[in-house]
Amino acid sequence: MARSFAVTWDYRCPYGRIVHDHVVTGLLAGADWNVTFLPYCLGQSNRDPDLPPIWETPRADSGLFALQVGVAARDADPARFPAFHHAVYEYRHTRAGNLNDRAAIAALLVGAGFDPDSVLGVVEGGEPLRTIAREHMQYVNSHEVWGVPTFVVDDKAVFVRLLRTAQGDAGTATATIERILDDIAWPILNEFKHTSVPQ
Repeated sequence: MARSFAVTWDYRCPYGRIVHDHVVTGLLAGADWNVTFLPYCLGQSNRDPDLPPIWETPRADSGLFALQVGVAARDADPARFPAFHHAVYEYRHTRAGNLNDRAAIAALLVGAGFDPDSVLGVVEGGEPLRTIAREHMQYVNSHEVWGVPTFVVDDKAVFVRLLRTAQGDAGTATATIERILDDIAWPILNEFKHTSVPQ
């Protein structure tokens, strides 16, 4: 039986890149998971609460354009989305890519099998931005989500920080995510954190 979970993302987060590398590597290798990819805007979470929400001025946020493209791709073609999603994270964190570079993001869409004009047209129509605002606030309110990457399983939300990608190893990726899900399901575990970065 497939395991269902959601996981937040913002392409700026290096720890998001690591967790999503495991998730996508496992999915592409056939892991039996139902994954909901939840957009979470770090620009909004770090914003002064006295200011209007960041989605009212999206161009002021360095990651919101790519997040909108990700949502548009996710909703247009969930099967192709993981490849694009992984490519954007790698572009940002291994090539120091600019998440506002429309041509570069369009090239990543092409590489994952999307029609970039179609996806970018959806972004220009505004629906992905509305979706981000709705989904971000939904899980902030329902699960007190405050960062990336956070796993959401039923009524539980757990922030997870990994230190290494799966490095293309599907077995490692699948075992890693399964271990996280097992720990989330463990009812007496509330917090487990090293006092220093493990070597």
